[in-house]
Amino acid sequence: MDLPERLGEIALNSKRVAFRNANIVREHDVLCGDIVIEGGTIGEIGSATSRDERSIDFQGDLLIPGLIDLHTDNVEHHFFPRPNVYWPSALSAVLAHDWQTLGAGVTTVLDALSLGDYSSSGNRATVLRSAIDTITYARSSGLLRVDHFFHFRCELSDPHLIEIIQPYLHHPILRLFSVMDHTPGQRQWRDLSIFRNYRREKKGIVWTDKEFEIYLERCRQTQRECVPGFRKAIHEAAVARSLPIASHDDTTLADVEQSLGDGVSISEFPTTMEAARRARELGMRIVMGSPNIVLGGSHSGNVSAAHLADEGLLDILTSDYVPSSLLQAPFVLAERGVLLHDAIAMVTARPADALRFTDRGRISPGLRADLLRVKLVDGVPVIRGIWVAGQQYL
Repeated sequence: MDLPERLGEIALNSKRVAFRNANIVREHDVLCGDIVIEGGTIGEIGSATSRDERSIDFQGDLLIPGLIDLHTDNVEHHFFPRPNVYWPSALSAVLAHDWQTLGAGVTTVLDALSLGDYSSSGNRATVLRSAIDTITYARSSGLLRVDHFFHFRCELSDPHLIEIIQPYLHHPILRLFSVMDHTPGQRQWRDLSIFRNYRREKKGIVWTDKEFEIYLERCRQTQRECVPGFRKAIHEAAVARSLPIASHDDTTLADVEQSLGDGVSISEFPTTMEAARRARELGMRIVMGSPNIVLGGSHSGNVSAAHLADEGLLDILTSDYVPSSLLQAPFVLAERGVLLHDAIAMVTARPADALRFTDRGRISPGLRADLLRVKLVDGVPVIRGIWVAGQQYL
């Protein structure tokens, strides 16, 4: 960046702006009043701000923290916009992902990248290095609007997992590990008929009964040989980096207890009510996909996220595969009776705590000015302003 550009950036980030007549959604309440941002951070909150500064009249619109998304597969969709179509420019794919993420109200995102493969015909392995290198380059070059970090989804059933993950274990923007075991016959694929049908409809794979049994035995053999050691290796890597670990698709009590033994503190996408209850008893944070809320249930027949919320078993929402759902889902929960500030905390303060971000996720003096202006139109949250570290993009 040359000197004039740098001076312009300093001037932009140091200016003082007041938001007036806003319904400010804080962690524990909603306050009608004014707020000041200055130098990229949040200043005083209340109704006694100076009238001399630049101001924006919110006209009663909501002011909420910028959303924090700890799991999105969206970047892969830009690399593979259609099956077997690989986008030729990694940078354009990443920039498109960044803009879509920002437009969904997400100001901090963990790009969830699969390390290891089990059913994508090698597509995820193809995109991995390019995605990591390109996001890292774009971030360090100031090309991204959203604050990007990495969530490494570790596929324990891939015998090559350790050699795949080894080069990236010390990546500076790695923020979360999760462990997955997609061996058929347990967890997400406990019902083998659903698994077999999924592979037929989504992947075009049709087995005879004998071929299917051979395939299952091969998967089980890999699980016996690899999964226990891989679980231990990921745990050790997370401890070395002081990073949290999430489980994936815990289904039974035994699954949850195994996750706890592996150092897991976040139960991501538990598939049954009993697994969620046990995770709560063991002190884990429970994460569900916001599409599950918006759609009114799981598209794959697992437990409803709304039902977990009804039972007090939902802590955090994540966009998973639909970025725009992350803003819509809290308002759906509010319609079901969840207090609005509690619902908004599921996509702001609580993921910040789980990921150990201490500088964002709340509207509080001294924190980053990652903020959204939101108006409800026919029950749908519409974004009317976006600020990332005080920089306005809408």
